[in-house]
Amino acid sequence: MDADIAVIGVGAMGSMALWQLAKRGVSVLGFEQFGIGNDRSAAGGESRLFRTAYMEGKQYVPLLQDARRLWKQLEEETGNTLLTINGGLMVGDPNSIALKNVMESIKEFDLDHEVIQVNEATIRYPQFKLFSDEVMILDKNAGFIRPELAVISAAYQAEENGAVIHRFSRIDKIIPDNNGVTIVTNGKTYRVGKVLVTTGAWTKKLLPKLESKIEARRLVLTWFPAKNINQFKPANFPIFARMRKDFRLTGAPTLDGTMVKASNTKNPAEVPEPSNLNRDVSIDEIKEVSDAVKELMPGLIPDPIRASVYMDGYTADDHSIIGEIPEMKNTYLVSGFSGHGFKMAPIIGSIAADLIVNGKTAHGIGHLDVGRNLVY
Repeated sequence: MDADIAVIGVGAMGSMALWQLAKRGVSVLGFEQFGIGNDRSAAGGESRLFRTAYMEGKQYVPLLQDARRLWKQLEEETGNTLLTINGGLMVGDPNSIALKNVMESIKEFDLDHEVIQVNEATIRYPQFKLFSDEVMILDKNAGFIRPELAVISAAYQAEENGAVIHRFSRIDKIIPDNNGVTIVTNGKTYRVGKVLVTTGAWTKKLLPKLESKIEARRLVLTWFPAKNINQFKPANFPIFARMRKDFRLTGAPTLDGTMVKASNTKNPAEVPEPSNLNRDVSIDEIKEVSDAVKELMPGLIPDPIRASVYMDGYTADDHSIIGEIPEMKNTYLVSGFSGHGFKMAPIIGSIAADLIVNGKTAHGIGHLDVGRNLVY
């Protein structure tokens, strides 16, 4: 055996799994087809949102609380600032599924928050335009993560703890059997006891049998200038999800002092072939997000000055897949985070390590079971 475990894909989840496995003294190899912290999947874009009052479902709250503790631990081990807590605003129709889920999360787990009605919200956060049928909810334990630095930090800390990472190593084959897994890459063959696949948007290329369960989707991120940039600094402007009709704008405060991230994250388009990702942003895409910003965020100048394209792996129910792949011995999958996984990456890495090393985890992940019925 070349190692006890191999991790294929050293991005958000793979880097954290490597960190957690190496911390436990496990012999582990990592394989990444690009460099560490690359922008070819879901880790790019300067910031990712961290939320605890969760619009995707209250079942995530314990995972998010554990993730926050592990973000702090990774910061302490590396000396890097990765997670900044500056609050999070969820704005929209209080009767929508998203905001109902937020309030259910708050009530069940007694999360620190404020419900801010329209008149007060207009005074406290004039960066947004609210309508009479809307409400603003402040999640006081929300903030933003530095995604590229987070991946790099976890990967290099894993190496400090003994992991070996093979960069620019595209996997040609994984061949599992009852006694382990053979990995073929760059004309070389490696033999490991178990393999963890954390390839995100690239998953179905490596595992075609999962083509009906995970598809790659294209995420367009945009940044806008502000009329008064001081209003949008982290101390004055929380991260946000601003929902209205067909728009879902999400974003973060200015991190460079010149522009504010505000992106349309509603219904991302499918990417048939990840290696041919269209990284050009069309005029129609620019106009759509500009119209939303013009209507909903009057403090921004509604002409984006930066746009970037990334990918993520999505499932039919927008919940990820975690566990040993049926009919593939010693092969585990962590993928399909559907655009909302980065904030949970450290705890998902820990859960993956639990499953591979111990065969079980104490964390509640029933809603993420690899065996559930998922077909597009």
